[in-house]
Amino acid sequence: MRLMIEAGYLYIAQPPLFRAKRGQAETYLKDQAALDDYLIAAGMKEAVLVTAEGGEFSGDGLRAEIDRAIQVSRQLDGLARQISNREVLEQAAISGMLNDSLLGNNEAADYLAKRMDGLADPLERGWSGVGRSGPMGPETMLQRSLRGIHEEVVLDRKLINTAEARALDRDAGHLQNLFGKKARLKLGQTQIEISGPSQLAAEIVALGRKGAQIARYKGLGEMNPEQLWETTLDPAVRTLLQVRVTEEEEANNAFSTLMGEAVEERRQFIQENALKVSNLDV
Repeated sequence: MRLMIEAGYLYIAQPPLFRAKRGQAETYLKDQAALDDYLIAAGMKEAVLVTAEGGEFSGDGLRAEIDRAIQVSRQLDGLARQISNREVLEQAAISGMLNDSLLGNNEAADYLAKRMDGLADPLERGWSGVGRSGPMGPETMLQRSLRGIHEEVVLDRKLINTAEARALDRDAGHLQNLFGKKARLKLGQTQIEISGPSQLAAEIVALGRKGAQIARYKGLGEMNPEQLWETTLDPAVRTLLQVRVTEEEEANNAFSTLMGEAVEERRQFIQENALKVSNLDV
């Protein structure tokens, strides 16, 4: 970033984080969100999503479903901090099983186990499901033993009461309409089977990356003078962020701690504040 003073105020000129080139066309992208948008737009150009019931999504309709799939994928990422098998979570969400009314239901557990086997390669099958009583009430437990390793996945009230699980449960009807049975992503004469929103998002992004050269900048020193002008200094296109220091004394103390020679103070500051950091670029 480059500091500037204009009209008595201090600004940071924010350079782009990425440069994308496809053929002779080159564009600069300011952050990860801009890169995601670029890849999605490229990946969905020739794509049509077809559901098992014959519904078709393309253009703006497909973009809406991709955006929704990305949001679902992020919610699943949040739940995966509690349960490591993300695929079970996704299929439970599609099946409407992140709901208190189905916890402990043997038929629902058996359905989810058979669904997992139906999506797995033959050598990866062997799921069974059962409802049972746990410390917090009824639970749904899936298990399999594969190559000598036993795996258990438990859906309980602690899980389904999280914000992510409640959001997924509200969306269960829509997810089932699209992915209750495998959908297909049509790309001209090619078709890809889609088993859930995570795969839809991943396939579209992968398509967007084909033929694209993506470069990530680590700092202004990686740019030549022409690129620096085009992306960071040209008043017509640059992004300026105004610098405001509302807690001057605290800012000075933080700077002194982090840049000073007292190693123990610096370590303590980092340990106490590490979890408060967001949008960290490393």
